[in-house]
Amino acid sequence: MSYDYNHAYDYDELNPQPVTREQLDGVRTARIFSFLIDYVIVALLTIPFAIIVGILGVLTFGLGWVLYAVLPALVAVFYLAITMGGPNQATIGMGMMGIKIRKLEGGRVDPFLAALHGILFWVFASIPPLLLVSLVSSKKRLLHDILLGTYVAKTEL
Repeated sequence: MSYDYNHAYDYDELNPQPVTREQLDGVRTARIFSFLIDYVIVALLTIPFAIIVGILGVLTFGLGWVLYAVLPALVAVFYLAITMGGPNQATIGMGMMGIKIRKLEGGRVDPFLAALHGILFWVFASIPPLLLVSLVSSKKRLLHDILLGTYVAKTEL
């Protein structure tokens, strides 16, 4: 019996399907660049909502301005839920970098899981050493990927 070196056979209890090395090549770098692209997109999307909150603040005699404290986070969570939880299973930045999110057991990532994925990323990214998990984990996953049963791989060629 010979070993097929074209596949990274990394069987999980939840994932009997092998993931090819080609699907994982360059994923860490692509994730970094897609994050930067998405960061700019969320910042740009926040501008019109900031204007709306400003108007709301005037109409509510300053009470609406409290929303400024959570506005970028809300925009980011909705952006992730709509894009990563949508039909492409990728944010705009992920799509530009040729990667998408997948569930270990198969199936689609729903908007709730996509939003939770983003929230947990920010929680774990606030402790930078936790990002090093990707260097030793199967399928180059980060800690929030492991907890949620997801991984990021290149889109099908």
